[in-house]
This record gives sequence, C-alpha cells and structure tokens, in this order.
Amino acid sequence: MAKITAAQVKELREKTGAGVMDAKKALVETEGDMDKAIEFLHEKGMAKAAKKADRIAAEGLTGIYVDGNVAAVVEVNSETDFVAQNAQFKDLVKTTAEVIAKGKPANHEEALALTMPSGETLEAAYVSATATIGEKISFRRFAVVEKTDAQHFGAYQHNGGRIGVITVLEGGDETLAKQISMHIAAMKPSVLSYKDLDPAFVHEELAQLNHKIDQDNESRALVNKPALPHLKFGSKAQITDEVLAQAKEDIKAELKAEGKPEKIWDKIIPGKMGRFMLDNTKVDQEYTLLAQLYVMDDSKTVEEYLESVNASVVEFVRYEVGDGIEKKADNFVEEVMSQVK
Repeated sequence: MAKITAAQVKELREKTGAGVMDAKKALVETEGDMDKAIEFLHEKGMAKAAKKADRIAAEGLTGIYVDGNVAAVVEVNSETDFVAQNAQFKDLVKTTAEVIAKGKPANHEEALALTMPSGETLEAAYVSATATIGEKISFRRFAVVEKTDAQHFGAYQHNGGRIGVITVLEGGDETLAKQISMHIAAMKPSVLSYKDLDPAFVHEELAQLNHKIDQDNESRALVNKPALPHLKFGSKAQITDEVLAQAKEDIKAELKAEGKPEKIWDKIIPGKMGRFMLDNTKVDQEYTLLAQLYVMDDSKTVEEYLESVNASVVEFVRYEVGDGIEKKADNFVEEVMSQVK
C-alpha cells in the first residue's frame, strides 16, 4: 500500500475542498493517485448530494456582480442560515455571480454548464459544495441585466445579502440608481408600472381589498361608525377617460350639494381628483415601483420624483432569499419526543 503524505492530503483538499479525513480516505482508496482520488471524491459527493436532494433549502444569500455594462444577480440556497454565513458558501455565491455575469447564459441549463475558476462546471461545483459543507446547497435562480454606456447600474444588497437588487437607470447618476435600488429592497415592488400587472391579478387583489373593508365595517358598526365604501378600481389600468370624466362630474355635484361657490371649484377639483386616483390605485401602490411613495421623499411617488430630476427606470430585478419556497415547519415537541423514543 502506497504511503499517503500530509502534502498529498493538503493538495487534494485544495483542489476539491474536501475535509481532511475524506481526502485521506480517497488517497488511500486510490493508492495515492491524485486524479483518481479527485474522481473518487466527486462520486462520493454525487452520492451525498443525491441523499440531500429532497431536503428543503430556503436559507442562503443573493450575490451581485457588475462587469462593465453587464450585471448578474443570483440566489444561492442552503438549508440553514448558519451555513449561509460560512466563508466557503459566501465565496461560492460571489464566484457564481461573477461567472454568470461574464458568461451571460440564456437559461438555467446554460448556467449550470459554465466553467468555474476551479475548472469544474457550475453544476459540479454545487455537488462538491453539498458534499463538503454537509447541507443541500442549490443554485436557485439568476438574472443577467445589461445597460448602455449612458445608463447607470444601481446595485444594492440588504440584510447581509438576503435581499439583492439591481436597477438600470436612464438619466441621473449611480448614486440615484443605488437609492432607487434601496427603495426597491425596502418596498418590494414586483413590476415597474401598472402596464405590467395582469388584469386578473388586479381583479383578485381588488376583491381582497374590499373583503378587508367589509371586515373593517363590521367593527365600525359595533361602535356606530359609518361604513367605508367599497373601492371601484384598483389600478390606473382600469381608469378610463370616461371614468375620470364621471369622477369629475361627481365631485362637482358634491361641491354643489355642499353649497361651495362655483367660482372656487377649479381650485378644489384637482385635489379631489388626486384623492380619487390615490383611493383607486391601491394595487398599483402595493406592487408597482412607479406608483409607490418614494422612501427618500414621500411627498412624491417614485415616478414623480424621477420626472423631477429627468430620470427613469429602465428595469430592475429584486431577489429575496427563500421567496416562494415553502419552508418546513419544525415541531419542537415532536422533535424532542422522537429523540426520547
């Protein structure tokens, strides 16, 4: 049997990231053949990864890498937040974002086939990471965003990297682009404007808003407060010219009933029309970036603020770790009882 030296173990560990005992065992099994030892560890890693494939990985980090006029944002998942703080895991996230930005893959399959600095494919790197870290590590999603020389990237990560945002801004500068990304991180818009919302989604959200009003009205009735009216619309997409004209006529009728002099109506109507739009675009305000009040200046919407500085958002991507993943609910009592048994 060939004698395995500490130098060989160290070399194998550097090439594969394997633990000391795993590296030594691989060299013993392959009689010191480095290439066969690497293959041995790879196969072992595949087996370990297969065993962990059904586990839920909903923790992790986002990664952002900007390469000139190309930027990539990625989400990489682990099973626990503890592992997400591991230096090896963080390096994997950072390297993945860089490889994606430089490789510009068109889909997940192409991304997995990209070559990492270690020489292995991205897919193989995640198998190796699962084997060496000891948890299921998965490359969940990515986006490649491109801009022109005249445009600006706003890159921002929040909460230790659990939220990652990249924004492309026309006009303005990088500082403003980053501020918009900070707003997006905090306010969670899902699309740019009302034009990007699905009509069926708007209809469903409006129904939910009116259901909440019904619940509020039940409470108001108990203390003899007047009932709140239902919302007729939820998005600017539903408000036609005819709807606006009718709203204006209704306001005039209201002012007349209140006995307000007609000569001052023109001063009152714009404010009331603004209130009408605010009340009837609640879905836009929740889900669209441009309709939200800007966190840096809440006297204006994001759209109004950008117009005031001659800038506009071209596109944005916001990733939040675990978004949409159904996490396993741990039952502490059951866990303790199972250990007792």
